[in-house]
Amino acid sequence: MSHPPDGPYGYGYSEPTPWGAGIAVVALVAALAAAGVYAFGAALAQIHPLLSVAVNLIAVGGAAPTAWRWRFAPVTRWVIAGLAAGVLLAWVALPLF
Repeated sequence: MSHPPDGPYGYGYSEPTPWGAGIAVVALVAALAAAGVYAFGAALAQIHPLLSVAVNLIAVGGAAPTAWRWRFAPVTRWVIAGLAAGVLLAWVALPLF
């Protein structure tokens, strides 16, 4: 299991976590990602439902390794969390609506 580096450059220096700004970024990115994934998935589902599933799985499978590597970067971690939350929200909403 990998551990987060000590500070942004691994030198033992780190700043306090900006929770307020980070949660705001997560919420905004999650809303935008959910809207985009839902709209794209719904449009593809009108053509063929399996096309929607296949394209979503391929997109997430391709992006996941990069997101996993960036999960400890100071600013990027908030964006990655928002993207993950947004995709999950859209995936839950797609079969329901």
